[in-house]
Amino acid sequence: MTATLIFDFSPQAELNGWTVVNDGVMGGRSAGTLALSPEGHGRFQGHISLANNGGFSSLRYTFPRQTVGKHSAVVIRLKGDGHRYQFRLKHQASDAHSYVHYFVTSGEWQEVVLPLADFYPVYRGRKLDKGDFRGDYLEQVGLLIGNQQEQDFKLLIDKIALQ
Repeated sequence: MTATLIFDFSPQAELNGWTVVNDGVMGGRSAGTLALSPEGHGRFQGHISLANNGGFSSLRYTFPRQTVGKHSAVVIRLKGDGHRYQFRLKHQASDAHSYVHYFVTSGEWQEVVLPLADFYPVYRGRKLDKGDFRGDYLEQVGLLIGNQQEQDFKLLIDKIALQ
């Protein structure tokens, strides 16, 4: 099956639809930013602080409804910093909960394959007693770092697709 592109970072990419949400929404002091690198990759970087009960930075991309169809996984080409991240999906951008899947970066460019059947529902860090992801469509994807420790982070993202 042909992959369906969700977002392709490039030197000409427009970052419309992308939003950074840090723990400051709950009084925390973490800081994350998104920018295009000179090579045209999305650069999500910052510092996670545990001050004021903080501890996360996240990145969200909202887009017109995308049919999942027969796709069975999300594939992300990225270069991380060796830290653990969470990839997040939402059926509807307005949903309070997200479906999540963790992955660890290698420090090198890698292709991360996350089976859709392995995404489970969470709300504010707590697993919900709902079924795992079985959606027919998506309106939002995102990344989150929140490993319960102070740390700098940097993630370069090339592209995100359904496969």
